Amino acid sequence: MDITLTKNLGLTGRFPKSNWSSPLEGLDVSYTSFSGELPETIGNLRSLYNLGLQSCNFSGSIPRSLGNLSQLYILVLSSNNFSGKIPSSLANLTELGYLHISDNQFEGSIPDNPIAFPNLGSLHLYDNLLSGTTPSWLYSHPILYDLDLSNNKFTGQIHEFQHSVLEYLDLSNNSFHGSIPSSIEKLVNLSLLDLSSNRLKGTINLDTLISQFRYLFYLSLASNALSLNSNNSVNYVLPNLQHVILSSCNITEFPKFLKGSKVLKRLDLSENRIHGPISNFPWKEVQYLDLHSNFIQGDLPILLLPRNMRFLSVSNNNMSGEISDICKLKSLEILDLSQNNFSGMIPKCIGSFSQSLSSLKLNMNKFHGVIPPTFAKGCGLKNLNLNSNHLEGPLTRSISNCKELEVLDVGNNKINGTFPQWIDGLSELQVFVLHSNKFHGSIGASNNPQPPPKLRIIDLSGNNFVGLLPTSYIKNFRGMVNLDEGKAARYMGDTYQSYDYSVQIVVKGLEIELVKILTIFTSIDLSNNNFEGEIPTTFGELSSLRGLNLSHNNLTDHIPPSLGNLTLLEWLDLSSNKLRGQIPSELVDLTFLSFFNASFNQLVGPIPQGKQFNTFENGSYEGNEGLCGLPLSRSCSSNRQQPPPPWMNSHKDDDSKLEFGWKVVAIGYGFGFIFGMVVGSVALRMGKLKWFLNLIGFR
Repeated sequence: MDITLTKNLGLTGRFPKSNWSSPLEGLDVSYTSFSGELPETIGNLRSLYNLGLQSCNFSGSIPRSLGNLSQLYILVLSSNNFSGKIPSSLANLTELGYLHISDNQFEGSIPDNPIAFPNLGSLHLYDNLLSGTTPSWLYSHPILYDLDLSNNKFTGQIHEFQHSVLEYLDLSNNSFHGSIPSSIEKLVNLSLLDLSSNRLKGTINLDTLISQFRYLFYLSLASNALSLNSNNSVNYVLPNLQHVILSSCNITEFPKFLKGSKVLKRLDLSENRIHGPISNFPWKEVQYLDLHSNFIQGDLPILLLPRNMRFLSVSNNNMSGEISDICKLKSLEILDLSQNNFSGMIPKCIGSFSQSLSSLKLNMNKFHGVIPPTFAKGCGLKNLNLNSNHLEGPLTRSISNCKELEVLDVGNNKINGTFPQWIDGLSELQVFVLHSNKFHGSIGASNNPQPPPKLRIIDLSGNNFVGLLPTSYIKNFRGMVNLDEGKAARYMGDTYQSYDYSVQIVVKGLEIELVKILTIFTSIDLSNNNFEGEIPTTFGELSSLRGLNLSHNNLTDHIPPSLGNLTLLEWLDLSSNKLRGQIPSELVDLTFLSFFNASFNQLVGPIPQGKQFNTFENGSYEGNEGLCGLPLSRSCSSNRQQPPPPWMNSHKDDDSKLEFGWKVVAIGYGFGFIFGMVVGSVALRMGKLKWFLNLIGFR
């Protein structure tokens, strides 16, 4: 007798704790909304052959009594909320052929029993918290053909395989170390081999490793410490190979074994040492091409690329020339040509050639002229980054046709005009950067300004904006109020394509590229303009704000005490204005504040003491003759000089722009979380992960 209730998402229920003595052979409630824990009495179903609970809402641990189901052949518990350890009693299931318990929260090790699971053919443990070394029986099992341990915390070496029956081997995203075992080259039935994102090392000859893999469909050795090479000539073809991911493998040229691959669809050779021009591109079916962070030179051979290409990234190379033919790739969804030497004008067709284009990155090149006013209705762009070129003229209003736009970055150009009030119609816009252009005039002049409701990063610095700070505009920054901190931090981007958005902003006086944008990152930068008048108290209502820079303007009056309400604020720069009065004592309660600069104003009175204010140095207050108290040598009770506090004697004063680095670290983990992520992003981009981990005290 079988009970099959699969694919009824609206069906809810729990398993009873008793009455489990029926001669049931099949129980499958996969893809329903069943929940609760599995009762221990489920072990009474001695005739059960198939137990399928995939993609439900079950939780708790696996009952040990499952080891009593001696007839069980299929056990599928994937995609639930199970936790705890895998019970050793499961090794008693001598008939078990399929064990799929992936995408849960299991921890601990795999049961280590030399005679465990003698009939097991398929083992899926991916996406858990499993750790420890892998048991020897995995490598000596005579009929195991499907093994997926990816996305766990396994350590130790990958041992030699004793049999060649494996067809699917995925050990990616763990902490395996040592060399790739030589026995892998004998696994001639493999269709998938993924050893990426481990700590494997050594020099590998690709031809020796994979030349016999006639069925290979997917190959990834990326993100290890491997050096891959191949012979000068090859005499074999891998006829089924469609996906090749060899990023960060110290490759110096396009692997020769690929030349005969007629069905190749994905090629990722990013973060290698490939140099010279792309003179030939024989793969006519490639839809995904990632060559970023190499040393490739010359023109982009657009006419040689397949017309159905969906993903193209050649960022961070030394490529040059114009891109006038780029619009012939009408199927593009992501186009990243950033950080090269491309020049000429941006093609007029760029805004309308592909409604499927969601990300366009042309930043850090040498494009000139105007931004084409051709972004058509139905434009599907979510990410538009033109930062650091030589663009001029107005910011075209046709961009307002891109209703799904989330990131708009045109900083570091020569674009002029008044503030583009039309961005108010971009309801999905989260990041808006006009930094260092030639914009002018006032902001928020309309009667009822309504900025994009999700806007949380805005950088208007380095322009010629004038007038009062736009109070009515600021009070409507809903994306910076009560941002849901309970959700796990995510990065903006295309999760389907595994592509992260980036943005260039100024943080604490340093212009950096955030190679990933956290969804909880919020900042306002209005510095280096000609704003005047007082600082609006409405800034204090932006409860999720992390960074505020109003420096180098003509602001007057007092620092509003309401800024003390910004309990998540990590940096505050009010320097080089005409502010007067005292520094509000309310700012002492900003316990995340790791950078504060009020220099070159007309402030008076005692400097607040305690908490974060005990970490700021003289430079935060210089140019204010009326201020007194530590860390200044000017005492508030008399004109006598007072000694510096003890914490300032641990280093020498210098003018280094990186002076803040040690201060953020000294404050500890809780203070400066977002800035830590910022520095981490830059360190990762620079290949200095070890430096960053040492900086934050990680061992």
